[in-house]
Parts: sequence; C-alpha cells; structure tokens
Amino acid sequence: MTRLTRRAALTAMGAALATPAFLRRAQAAEVTLRLHHFLPGVAPMQSQFFEPWAKEIAEASDGAIEIQMFPSMQLGGKPPQLADQVRQGICDIAWTLPVYTPDRFPVAETMSLPFMVRNAEKTSIAMDQLMREFGGDEYRGMKPLAFHAHDGGKLHTRGKPITSQADMQGMRLRAPNQATGDLLAGLGAETVFFPVTEMVVGLSNGLIDGCCLPFEVVPAFKLQELTQFSAVPAEGARGLYTNTFALLMSERTYDRLSPDLQKVMDDASGPQLSQRIGAQFDTFEAFGKSKVIEQGNEIVEIPAEEIAKWQAQAQPIYDGWVSKLDDDGLDGAAVLKRANELLDAA
Repeated sequence: MTRLTRRAALTAMGAALATPAFLRRAQAAEVTLRLHHFLPGVAPMQSQFFEPWAKEIAEASDGAIEIQMFPSMQLGGKPPQLADQVRQGICDIAWTLPVYTPDRFPVAETMSLPFMVRNAEKTSIAMDQLMREFGGDEYRGMKPLAFHAHDGGKLHTRGKPITSQADMQGMRLRAPNQATGDLLAGLGAETVFFPVTEMVVGLSNGLIDGCCLPFEVVPAFKLQELTQFSAVPAEGARGLYTNTFALLMSERTYDRLSPDLQKVMDDASGPQLSQRIGAQFDTFEAFGKSKVIEQGNEIVEIPAEEIAKWQAQAQPIYDGWVSKLDDDGLDGAAVLKRANELLDAA
C-alpha cells in the first residue's frame, strides 16, 4: 500500500468513526421485519396505515428497522394461519382476525358478539383494555402490538330495507361470523356463510338478498351497485356487530432486538396504536358511506327500541359465550360484564 493509499484509508476510517451512530445506522437497516397480511397491496389498510406506520418506525429507529410488506398472503398459507406464522417465525408481524380460528382466542373474540360495538375507535380502545385485563395468555409466543375493531355492521339489501324483525322474515342474508349468523337466524332470516368474494356473486345472481357488513367494505366490492338499501342502527344504539383484529409480532423476533430498538417498537404499539387503527377504520367507514350516498341508495334507520328488542333476543348467544369462556378457565360473566363496561365508558 502506498503512502497516499494508506492516508486515504486512514482518513476514511476516521470519518466513519467520527460519524454519529444514528447516521451510520441510517445507511442500512440492521433489522428487516416481514409484515404479512391477507388484503391486496392496494387496500387502504396498507397504503393508509401500514406504510405510514412502517415509515414512522424507520424514522424513529434512524433507519435501523425496515418493515417489508407481504400482502395477499404472499408468504404462503391461508389467513387463518397468520397467527401461527408469527409464532413459528414464518413472518415477523401479522395482521389477522381472531374469528379466523373460532374459539382459539375467546377473549379476543368477545367483542365479535352481537351488539358489542360503538364506533371503531371507541371499540378498539375497549378491546385493547379488555385484552390487557383478561387476554394476556391467549397469544403465547407472540407479542401483541395492537387490538382493534371495525365499525358496526349495517344491513345492505336488495329489494327492500330491513328496519324491523318483521322485515327480516324469509330474507336470505350472508352473515359475517357465527354469532351474528345465530342472531339473524333467531330474528327470522335465512343465513348463509361464505367468503366475502363469493358474496358478490351471491348478490349478483340473487342467491342472497343482502349482507351484514360495515360501510368500509362497500367500495372494495362495489356493494353500492349490488344493493339499494342500507339499514343503520339509530344514533346512540349499539352497532349490530363488529369483527376484531390483532396485530401480532413474533416474540422471538422482538427478543432479538437491541433494547433501543425494542423501545422503538414499544413506542409504536400498545393502546395508542389500537386507538389509532380504530380511528383509521372510522375514516374508512365514512368513505364507504359516501359511496353509498353517491350511488343514490337509501339509508334507513333501525329504531333504538327495535335494536333493544334484538339485543334482548341475543341473550342465549351471550349465555353460550359465558359458558365457553368458563370452560376455558376464565370467568366468563366477568369478561362479558367488563367488555360492556368498557364499551359504555369509551
């Protein structure tokens, strides 16, 4: 090595040592986390939440953490396997629904019972707290980052609106989960269960008369073109149902992070993240409703007193759920009571 070459090498080494750690770190990610979910990459959940959230984490870690997106189950498997994929290390972070694996995460499923929803933000706050108080053992091997819910489902129908139990008699409705299906069947509807993608075909060919879903899914499946009516519970009444969601991280991945990077992930998760995602879903809900209005469809109100009657008829569903929680070693009555208290207080 010539004197000039040696001097250049020493100069470069000195510059590297003099560079602050956060600038050196920003040159290349130290950790790459694979985020796996079931929606298409163009879905608002990725573009409006996951991507901004990943960017914030990258900035907070000075570029040390990079989150790569794998939408549409690109890492393989089916949506019900997402929680196990996190636990097994197939991915580092996954977004999933507890109802994908019925009875496996019963505390997390509790908010999916009928009438356990206000708006998405308030319900997400309540669910996060419920999980902290009762659901700590459900996600062993995983680090929950957030729990949240979507806004209450509405009854989107062809032919006629549903504003009373009498209107529901003989209607063929696609139900979003088992508990809601039991409720609708008890009210006189003929319920069917199949994936959302098949729901579009069912509405198009007249196999079903309607479905129970929040407004936020309307644009993705153009439900405003397949139905003419949307029935909404009266202001102040509980929503018909919600589905709950879990954003999970591999515990092994988290444990491998340095303490400063663990703090970055801690600061970017928890109750504030649950509330934020819930608020995001309320934004999605408002956009979906705007598409229904633009289409010229009729939005009708289900009176509060009618909702109260329906809720009373759901009591056997609640009783069955309490027994299921008891069988899992939980105090089912206490879980359900606390869930209602949190919803009322949110």
